[in-house]
Amino acid sequence: MKYSKELINCNLCRRNCNVNRIKGELGACAADSRIKIAKAYLHLWEEPPISLGKGSGTVFFSHCNLKCVFCQNHDISQEFKGKYITVERLSEIFLELQDKGASNINLVTPTHYVPLIKEAIEIAKRDGLTLPILYNTNGYDSLETIKSLDGYIDVYLPDFKYFNDKYALKYSKITHYVDNIIPILKEMLNQVGEPLFDSDGKILKGVMIRHLMLPGLLFDSKKIIDAIYNTFGNKVYISIMNQYTPMHTASSYPEINKPLNPNHYNSLIDYAASIGVSNGFIQENGTNNKNYIPTFNFEGV
Repeated sequence: MKYSKELINCNLCRRNCNVNRIKGELGACAADSRIKIAKAYLHLWEEPPISLGKGSGTVFFSHCNLKCVFCQNHDISQEFKGKYITVERLSEIFLELQDKGASNINLVTPTHYVPLIKEAIEIAKRDGLTLPILYNTNGYDSLETIKSLDGYIDVYLPDFKYFNDKYALKYSKITHYVDNIIPILKEMLNQVGEPLFDSDGKILKGVMIRHLMLPGLLFDSKKIIDAIYNTFGNKVYISIMNQYTPMHTASSYPEINKPLNPNHYNSLIDYAASIGVSNGFIQENGTNNKNYIPTFNFEGV
């Protein structure tokens, strides 16, 4: 593995575990030095510029450096469902998705596999991969990891989950979330520039920041919108999501063990518009439905 040295003292995310994954030491994500994925298919339910056409060529990676109590993908992120594959097989999967008509390659929760993913991208490009590469992250990468992706990624799709660190600690078991994400968002924009679309409306370059609104956290969500707009203006897109569905261990947290209040969501949209946000996406009612959650049946693996 060309980049395996980065796994010897793993600091790919902000947790800085410093474990030797080559020797089988496990950090917070519990991933070793092998790639594990749970699904690779054409995903039709991302934002329109991502899923236009036959869909986004989405690869779901197993394991995660966050421990979100409400995670809808908990069976792969925290229970580690998935299959081990080689770097070479991952490169083949990228090309197979391209052959199926994918609009892009969408890497979901990729942080802990970045060195191996870069190698797979290099192989796939040598073998004919031409699609834009999307980096779909929870926003807790290390700045060094994002810098290492310069030239590999065309579209960054980071989450911006929390503004107040007490929520990051309570619901995702992490600290310094907002302090970490602003610098990496700046680096992402520096690498790929302002959004660029083809004639059909498919995104080719740019940064699209996702915020999943949680029940009862309207004030925190407004602070996130403020932080994004005051830092970047309309040089990035903001995707404000209402699809929160209580899952995993959310039942242990009564304040979020319920659907999002639609009036709070509408209030956040109005607030974003009032401060000048014009590059954004919102969701219709009814997205908080388990039917939209992928079934991790190893399709395409």
